[in-house]
Amino acid sequence: MKQLTIGFLLTVFCTPHLWGAKKNAQPVVEKPFPPLEAAKTMQVPKGFNVTLFAGEPDIKQPIGFCIDDRGRLWVAEANNYPDKKGGKKDHIIILEDTDGDGRHDKRIVFYDKLEYVSGIEVGFGGVWVMSLPNFYFIPDKDYDGVPDGEPIVLLDGFGTHANAHNIANGFAWGPDGWLYGTHGVTNWSLLGKPGTPKEKRRRFEGGVWRYHPVRHVWESFAIGTTNPWGIDWNEFGHAFVCNCVNPHLFHIIQGAHYEPARNRPTGRFAYERIPTIADHLHFTNTKTIRAGIGTPEEDKAGGGHAHSGTMIYLGDNWPAKYRGDVFMNNIHGRRINHDRLARKGSGYTAMHAPDVMRARDPWFVGVTLAYGPDGGVYVSDFSDTGECHHTRNTQKHTGRIYKITFGKPKPWKGDVGKLKISELVKMQSHPNAWFSRHARRVLQERANQALGQAELLRMLKTSGDIRLRLRALWALHCTGGLKAKRLTGLLRDEDEYLRAWAIQLLCENRRPSGNVRNELVRLAKADESPLVRLYLASAMQRLPVVQRVPVLAALLAHAEDAKDQNLPLMYWYATEPVVAADKKAALQLLSVCKIPKVRQFITRRMATKE
Repeated sequence: MKQLTIGFLLTVFCTPHLWGAKKNAQPVVEKPFPPLEAAKTMQVPKGFNVTLFAGEPDIKQPIGFCIDDRGRLWVAEANNYPDKKGGKKDHIIILEDTDGDGRHDKRIVFYDKLEYVSGIEVGFGGVWVMSLPNFYFIPDKDYDGVPDGEPIVLLDGFGTHANAHNIANGFAWGPDGWLYGTHGVTNWSLLGKPGTPKEKRRRFEGGVWRYHPVRHVWESFAIGTTNPWGIDWNEFGHAFVCNCVNPHLFHIIQGAHYEPARNRPTGRFAYERIPTIADHLHFTNTKTIRAGIGTPEEDKAGGGHAHSGTMIYLGDNWPAKYRGDVFMNNIHGRRINHDRLARKGSGYTAMHAPDVMRARDPWFVGVTLAYGPDGGVYVSDFSDTGECHHTRNTQKHTGRIYKITFGKPKPWKGDVGKLKISELVKMQSHPNAWFSRHARRVLQERANQALGQAELLRMLKTSGDIRLRLRALWALHCTGGLKAKRLTGLLRDEDEYLRAWAIQLLCENRRPSGNVRNELVRLAKADESPLVRLYLASAMQRLPVVQRVPVLAALLAHAEDAKDQNLPLMYWYATEPVVAADKKAALQLLSVCKIPKVRQFITRRMATKE
């Protein structure tokens, strides 16, 4: 009897969606609220409103969505989930609100023969789709909702060998013109273009990756976490991801390795990994993470250990106090968690803030968050009986997308993709980053047109707002308007954010000139900004080993960096290949190093045989 009672309690606590169970009976799955009732019963702060943008039968199993230049939602429907061999049943649909009432009134089925879809983005004349094990581009140059041809496989080999949800997923356009994606660690991947032999494929074990839409180059950007789902950037171009399991938020740094360690081949010599930036957890039992699900203590902490859909709000509808904060869906807690960011050393810390939405619907499973042209926030609801460490997915007939606004925003109608160059440049100053981001991507698509670069250069030189200077910098970079000479000059800019980004962009293609390398050494020695030193550590991972030593020697001499949350480890990640390749250089770096942790790692690596 004791075993039966414990088992029953664990079932209840690990499955908050199961209510009304009787002794010696199977738990009863409570029915979902009707879509409109689910929207009406959501709890939001005073002044906010929730409307149902779309619900079943018009939408089912929305695993992700993006917003195009017209403000339409392109939604990926994961009808196959969790059957990875379920055939080509997944869809992409386009939803549009033509009358501005907050609900869709036009629906187009764009493509209906995908397998195991998990990510979508639009741009460069088509749709970018993660449909495991393939990464596709589906051409639709005029975005009329009719594909111009069959899907093109850009890469294959994305992992499907392990569990159902720890996979490559969500897409987003970065400020640097790359398409970024997140990737769970369980289903590690062996990536290459179709037909690439196994020995020439690149192993990726999870984290953040990126793909250049013009040069068609794939790169690992950062490695680790458990199951990141969704990436976004703040006003300074710093990336963040939420984590579906374990600690929930990470500042993503190029070339970093993140907790938890998994003893994977590519992280063998990382030795230690960068932890979460959050100063709190949203769950209570760190040893058995499932044990707290549904308890009052976990509810107070934030709802649970599973998160999805990173969004940093940079729209212009919600009150100003929310701008720059991080929001993420809490799957077990049926809510949207809210963290406030603050600079700390070379990076950030994140502090717990009140939830911005709580759903009463027992089937609510939030996945994606994104703000649109009117500043309102869309949230997708997978609408199911459970996921991620409680009842396995069994339902296929439900799915919703809600819209959360403050007051009643003025509807926007237009098409950023059809604007003139001068209008696109002007949008770089728009208070809603949705416009500046979409306009920057369109400028990149028209990069052969030099028009507008003079105005962007003026903004970069003269604006008193660093956020606008950065937008100008990114737009110039994406359109080819930044020569190495001008970027090199920015290494002496008075603002640390400009200096840092100049470092990253100068080392983007791994060919910095001797003059640039001398400037990097100067910065490594004398720059007072830990952020600048962080970017130098990232950049060194992209340079040939022999060119790293002068910069690393200067960085390792900064004893004040020993207690920074990022710098010792980032220095080590750049130093390790030098130690492995050149014993003389290793001894040189060891002799100047004033950071105890890095000294320890250098010695350990020198004593390790391959």
